[in-house]
Amino acid sequence: MVDDTLKAIGPRLRNLRRNRGLTLDQLSRSAGISASTLSRLESGKRQANLELLLPLSRELRISIDELVRPVEIADPRIRERPYRTNGMTVQPLSPPDAPLQTCRVTYTPRRRRPTQRAHDGYEWVYVLTGRLRMYLGDRELILEPGEAAEFDTRLPHAFMAIDDQPAEAISIFGSAGARIHLRARSR
Repeated sequence: MVDDTLKAIGPRLRNLRRNRGLTLDQLSRSAGISASTLSRLESGKRQANLELLLPLSRELRISIDELVRPVEIADPRIRERPYRTNGMTVQPLSPPDAPLQTCRVTYTPRRRRPTQRAHDGYEWVYVLTGRLRMYLGDRELILEPGEAAEFDTRLPHAFMAIDDQPAEAISIFGSAGARIHLRARSR
């Protein structure tokens, strides 16, 4: 744990320096250390010590604690539960606060054409199994396993499985699409 914490100091220093728009020369000069020492510290080739970190933290206007806080190892697994909406089962594959939402969607066969919806953003769909009918504006396309489609979601669109077999697809969309999907989820 201590080793991971020490390894994280260099990248944190580099990110802080860059976020403040400082060059290696500018920060090293104002902190009173050589640019090569700062470069080696940022790349992990030099061990961090208080003699180096105190002037750097002062110049970056942060506490030493912010530089040496332990690296948190969060559980990376996505634990969102699948939900059913509008004749499909949606399994979220990304956290709810991710900038792009990724879902595995199972479309069940249906008799009637689904209602097309439009919203801001783009969507990307990749068919895993089955055949998927895609309604996009006034076009109708058939997507086979292994085929992908990307489209502007301001065009009215909808999907449905065909051939009386379910179809599974991976769908990726941005925040505007997430609002539409999450609104459907809460109903």
